[in-house]
Amino acid sequence: MTHEQTLRIAMNGITGRMGYRQHLLRSILPIRDAGGLTLPDGQKVQVEPILIGRNEAKLRDLAEKHKVDSWTTDLEGTIADPTVDIVFDASMTSLRPATLKQAIAAGKSIFTEKPTAETLPEAVELAKLADEAGITAGVVHDKLYLPGLVKLRRLVDEGFFGRILSLRGEFGYWVFEGEHQAAQRPSWNYRKEDGGGMTTDMFCHWNYVLEGIVGSVKSVNARAVTHIPERWDERGDRYEATADDASYGIFDLETPEGDEVVGQINSSWAVRVFRDELVEFQVDGTHGSAVAGLQKCVAQQRAHTPKPVWNPDLPVTESFRDQWLEVPANAELDNGFKLQWEEFLHDVINERPHRFGLLSAARGVQLAELGLQSSAERRTVDIPGITL
Repeated sequence: MTHEQTLRIAMNGITGRMGYRQHLLRSILPIRDAGGLTLPDGQKVQVEPILIGRNEAKLRDLAEKHKVDSWTTDLEGTIADPTVDIVFDASMTSLRPATLKQAIAAGKSIFTEKPTAETLPEAVELAKLADEAGITAGVVHDKLYLPGLVKLRRLVDEGFFGRILSLRGEFGYWVFEGEHQAAQRPSWNYRKEDGGGMTTDMFCHWNYVLEGIVGSVKSVNARAVTHIPERWDERGDRYEATADDASYGIFDLETPEGDEVVGQINSSWAVRVFRDELVEFQVDGTHGSAVAGLQKCVAQQRAHTPKPVWNPDLPVTESFRDQWLEVPANAELDNGFKLQWEEFLHDVINERPHRFGLLSAARGVQLAELGLQSSAERRTVDIPGITL
């Protein structure tokens, strides 16, 4: 690939919330408006988005609003276009495997949201096809690029925790049923037949977060629940919520050094928030602890750990939150989605693998599948390794 050329990026599902806000508005357009991607030698490689979706009117409006020249409802034709370099997909999970297979067969580099498929065999097949085709394939692992988790990972790399003992995560918020107040998530999220469900949606995230912060996931014990049995869709029609809207998981983890770590993550769209951010992770170790959200990270060293005493007969007089120190960024951290896009684009230009490829996505699909199996069978399920 010559450095002078423009990378043409087919962006499918761009009228959806994630595709539009994070990938177009906060990632590709800022890169375009900055004159393109800056290479180590100072040269620029420009990006040209092609907006793809099913609603012609929405596409036209977005294109006019953001001065994008190319938009279309013809996904297959765009993938087949020899001038297209990258195919990005943020459409429904059920439609994704067919799109990615076509893009791989056409020799395109691919960047995709997750899950990459609804089943593990499909996800593994995609990873195998991409590997055999020798293309650059990347999966969105946005949370690892966010300031809070960047700081948390830095603490791990610096040995701040000593031996890591546990990781605990809390994620979620109240998603309105849609009857009196409009739901802030699409209705298909709560229909199993349409690929919805908390476990399917979030365990693919938690797999790469756990791998990226602590280590590999060896087993899962999960409980998937549908707390809200009926909801109202975008047209105001009542429907049965057939997918789980909460999932509570315990994970056995193994660090690269071989230490065993207990992970626990609660995920719910039926919980009201009493924490600083919508998701928080706490890592506890022999030498220190830290709590990270998407932006902020606070830590407490062993030497600075107070010695509370349990006494239910007296009111608490100390402020536990004030005993933690904020971890500085020590760098200017950009939008997480944009940072991963830039890393992926550099990999495409240099024709090298992206560090978060389709095999990492397959492990996320596997964790979701086994989490649902664990919930159905009410037992811990071991997680076998995946090979292509």
